[in-house]
Parts: sequence; C-alpha cells; structure tokens
Amino acid sequence: MSLKQISKDYDGDINCTDPGKEEESKDQAKTPTARVLTLEEQERLNGERALVSDFKQMKLEKEAQKNWDLFYKRNTTNFFKDRHWTTREFEELKACREFESQKLVLLEAGCGVGNCIFPLLEDDLNIFVYACDFSPRAVEFVRQNPLYCPDRCCAFQCDLTKDDLMENVPESSVDVITLIFVLSAVHPDKMKLVLENISRVLKPGGFVLFRDYGLYDHAMLRFKSGNKLGENFYVRQDGTRSYFFSKEFLAELFEKTGFKCVANDYVLRETVNKKEGLCVPRVFLQSKFMKPES
Repeated sequence: MSLKQISKDYDGDINCTDPGKEEESKDQAKTPTARVLTLEEQERLNGERALVSDFKQMKLEKEAQKNWDLFYKRNTTNFFKDRHWTTREFEELKACREFESQKLVLLEAGCGVGNCIFPLLEDDLNIFVYACDFSPRAVEFVRQNPLYCPDRCCAFQCDLTKDDLMENVPESSVDVITLIFVLSAVHPDKMKLVLENISRVLKPGGFVLFRDYGLYDHAMLRFKSGNKLGENFYVRQDGTRSYFFSKEFLAELFEKTGFKCVANDYVLRETVNKKEGLCVPRVFLQSKFMKPES
C-alpha cells in the first residue's frame, strides 16, 4: 500500500513534501461547539448501520501492535511532519516553570518516530523527555535519530493499556504529558486504562496536553461502508484504527480518572489541495487537563 493511498486517512501532520499532496492549511479557529454537518453529510453518517464483525474486531485488537509496526516499516520516518507548532499551541511546555532555567520533565505518550520530541529538544535545552510508543520499530527510529541523546531523552516501548509506565518513569516525576494523535488509536473501552497509567507518573499539579481527531473531521466522513467499528470508531485500510472525539466524551473520560479540565475546544481548519481543487474541513480536539494537587 503506497503512502499516497493511505495518507488521506491520517492526521493533519502529513508530510507535505509528498509530491502527491500539494496541500496547504488555512488559518485555524478554536470553538467550543462541534462542526455543523451538511444535510448530505448527515445522511451519509445516518446510513452507516452495519459494523465490522465481532470476529474481525477481535482480530484487529489482537493485531494492533503488528499493524502499527507495519505502518512504520512502510513509511519509516517520512509520513508525518515535525510538529513545530507544539510549543506555540501548548503554553504549558514553557509556562509551567517557576524559573527560566528550571529543567522540565516531559513524557510523550505515543511518540511515533519523534516528530514532536526532537523539535522540542532543539528548541528547549532545559528539557528531559521520556518517550514511549506501542511500536518497537517506531522506538528504534527514535533511538537512531542523530538528535537522540540518552542524557536528554529516554525512549522505550510500551503498551499504555497494560504495561506499567513506572517500570521506566518514576512515580509522580513528570511535569507535562503529551497525548498527541495517540488516544484515538486505542479502543474506547481501554482509554481509561491509558489515563490511569499516565496519571501515576504525573506530578500533582502537572498537565496533560491533548490533541486528536475531533467529531465530524473530514477523515471520519470519508470512511466507506464496512469500516465502522462502533460509535465514532473506524478502521483504516491498513488495519490501524481511529476514534473521533466529542469534547463531552473526552471531558468525562478524564474527569472520571481524577483529572480537572482546564481547556477543551474544537480546532476547525480547512485544508486545501491545490492540485485537485479541493477544500476539506479538518476538525481536531485540543485540550488541557490537570492532575489535582491533592
């Protein structure tokens, strides 16, 4: 399966050096309300009745790690753009310091091949990053990156739904945790397990910074019949899965795990494909949650 074939199903950080894309993004806007569907879009979603069989769903869950490992085998480090917007969008990465030279400890849960952590390590010399991913291949790409330095970064493989983070990260030692296009790949029934796991290594008063697919994103509306796993939950052609979050679902999920909601907004953006003459609506959910002091 080629990059061009599957790229349309993934997030807004596709590597725009792909010659088949020729895309640019217009200004984005934050809003507390979900995107309003057109009549045609409503009819299309309402027509999605049939779900993937229980047998296939069990197979997808069992093979989730293998499917993500194959994704990184096919695409190596070329699929997603480096996320230089992270510090701009999430002020806590710098603002949570008591003084400018204070070392910040970050955990990127679901680091992929390092598109977020390496720009951060370049921009901020007073930061130490724990980085974990479901895919052993992705973690190996991180370790092979010329910018990887064990004095500033510790990368390890972890299934956040069952592997105890405290085997690699000390309890209550992390200032900020990022969940960027990660939780959507987890089965909704297991998302709370992920939050319980990361909560154990986060300091009281620390933040979780979240960005992921929002309800009615263009990628959600593109799925054809036979790809639906459940409410707002779909499988891509390559076997990887994606959930599309409403702000209400996300807030309830975090609050049930003991977090306090600080910010929780939809980010609406239009992506223009100049080659094909298309303008498509992208919807992401960008949120901040705090672990209470006591």
